[in-house]
Amino acid sequence: MFTRINKLQIELPKSTYADANAAAAVQELLGGKFGEMSTLNNYLFQSFNFREKKKLKPFYDLVASITAEELGHVELVTTAINLCLTGTTHEGAPDITPMQNGVDQRNTYHFIATAQTALPGDSMGKSWSGDYVFNSGNLVLDLLHNFFLECGARTHKMRVYEMTDHPVAREMIGYLLVRGGVHVIAYAKALQIVTGVDVTKMLPIPNLSNDKFDAAKKYEAQGWHRRLYTFSEHDYQDVKQIWKGTHPLDGGQLEVIQGTPAGAPIPNLEAVEETFAPGISYEEFLEIAKRLQKSAGL
Repeated sequence: MFTRINKLQIELPKSTYADANAAAAVQELLGGKFGEMSTLNNYLFQSFNFREKKKLKPFYDLVASITAEELGHVELVTTAINLCLTGTTHEGAPDITPMQNGVDQRNTYHFIATAQTALPGDSMGKSWSGDYVFNSGNLVLDLLHNFFLECGARTHKMRVYEMTDHPVAREMIGYLLVRGGVHVIAYAKALQIVTGVDVTKMLPIPNLSNDKFDAAKKYEAQGWHRRLYTFSEHDYQDVKQIWKGTHPLDGGQLEVIQGTPAGAPIPNLEAVEETFAPGISYEEFLEIAKRLQKSAGL
């Protein structure tokens, strides 16, 4: 089972300007082949379908913990896309073409279908596919795939970071570069335990340190790259048998934290009247409030 906390994993800055094309690029980090929807669903189905959960519990605990974190990553990237899109168009009567700023943007689907919010697809508008899920049932093969998947995701984050300087996009990518690095090393350490091969000697892939990215540097300075969260109050504690020792790149002590990050408030998306979203007038809102009060016995 999953529990839900009404917070983002980190605080994203308030967007001071709209950049719909930045949002289109960031979509790749959400619904692309190496996006957060792919990492989530790969690990989700691997954890559901894991054989010998009791005998191989440390490895099951690892995949299960990272699965839960990836749910929050999907939320974080989605929120970043929404903030990048905020303010692209303006309110007005239909005949003044209030959404004309959307017509020349690279992903018009954001304006036609989703009321200027994220979609479960990639940077070219292609829907995310279950074909991206790899779940062989073989522990070594799945761990090796997960290592490759995280390295691919890291590469794409770096490239999108270099494509846009939008502060919301960069803050989100900086954080995920650091957290994705945790997952890369975690799968590498798991492979080393299973096979005896020191996969960490291949890192980092690409061969560029996170501290080259200003938005990632501060999270490394705070030690985020050395923490693995269980995302559970009591379960998945055997991940400590894998996530232990020192960080292969900076020598710092690795730490398993039972639970979740402190989190930060989720931004409130204001109404976008020109897209009829949410489509509730002030008068209708007052009526809804009255009905809610009545149903609560007030």
